[in-house]
Amino acid sequence: MSEGAARVLPEEVADGFRRLWRDLLPVGRCDATGGYRRHAWTTADAECRAWFAEQARHRGLTYETDRNGNQWAWLGDPTAGDAVVTGSHLDSVPDGGAYDGPLGVVGAFAALDALRARGLRPERPLAVVNFTEEEGARFGLACLGSRLMTGAVRPETAGALRDADGVTLAAAMERAGRDPAAAGRDDERLTRIGAFVELHVEQGRHLAATPHPVGVASAIWPHGRWRFDFRGEANHAGTTRLEDRRDPMPAYAAAVLAARANAERLGALATFGRIRVEPNGTNAIASLVSAWLDCRAPDAALVDRLVEETARAAEGAEVIRESYTAVVNFDVPLRDRVAHILGGAPVLPTGAGHDAGILAGEVPAAMLFVRNPTGVSHSPYEHADEADCLAGVAALAAVLADLLTSAADGSGGAR
Repeated sequence: MSEGAARVLPEEVADGFRRLWRDLLPVGRCDATGGYRRHAWTTADAECRAWFAEQARHRGLTYETDRNGNQWAWLGDPTAGDAVVTGSHLDSVPDGGAYDGPLGVVGAFAALDALRARGLRPERPLAVVNFTEEEGARFGLACLGSRLMTGAVRPETAGALRDADGVTLAAAMERAGRDPAAAGRDDERLTRIGAFVELHVEQGRHLAATPHPVGVASAIWPHGRWRFDFRGEANHAGTTRLEDRRDPMPAYAAAVLAARANAERLGALATFGRIRVEPNGTNAIASLVSAWLDCRAPDAALVDRLVEETARAAEGAEVIRESYTAVVNFDVPLRDRVAHILGGAPVLPTGAGHDAGILAGEVPAAMLFVRNPTGVSHSPYEHADEADCLAGVAALAAVLADLLTSAADGSGGAR
């Protein structure tokens, strides 16, 4: 697609995208940082969910929330099967950017508007979806809504997850009027999906070096999260001799440095991005340091080596794997079809996890990436130019139009 691809959209659809974006932009924004705190099952999340429901009603779509808390807006018969589904998520990491997730939901509604403006008569149902707790910012497990729906996580395991205040997911869902006992794999819903296509801002700079505003995902690197518990003994920082201390902080620091060195040597990515310290006093030696390691690499063997070698440097820390996602290779026929529709758009892998990656194990799935000029993500400085966003909407609309006017062949494409 060229930079002028955004002109494929009628001006009223482009204006509609701008209104959608403007209406959602203030929700959950922190004035102090400029970032977003749209954590699952909070007040900000409820506002996002109300916004989604209103967009569905405004367009005369059939609206529903499934038993895992994911929101759906249907054009056509939701029970007919062979549906084309698009969307993403509205939650954020702490002080995250505006585009990660919301671009895919806003873009989905705008793409639907574009199809209607063209007078398209779909032969298959179309759904827009907002998956809950994709970032895992509150309960620590990413893609929770799609993992529950596909059975990738057991509902009792998910329900017992706790946030920083000790509130369980089950309790949070109950407070929001949902029944956590109903959560779990949703075979009936999965069998209705013929293809899933997710629009997302690129979380990297691959496209920034090209003339293309939109790319197509080939694969998601294997990735996981491990908790390292470093145990010591609380004591006074001003009176305890260095040789008498059982301070877990030096072992934690050694693990951080080892993770970085190992990642550089192996061509992988390793990040200690979250830490919890007890008793967390400025003048106290810690008794416990819990730190979370995020590892990603082109293949599973490299991830395993990275974790093992970092653990060896961690001086007796207890290491617990909290989540792991194997490599995801997106459906090749659907991927190639999408790239062809978009006129040879670049095809690229990503190290970031997505709901599309979870669904790819169950249904044909594909992803479109919108160019990010700086590559910054999970930050208030995350950005995509409006022209590129509109090009992404136009690309998504073109893909949906092709899929909606053809019967499925098992890979999201036409027979």
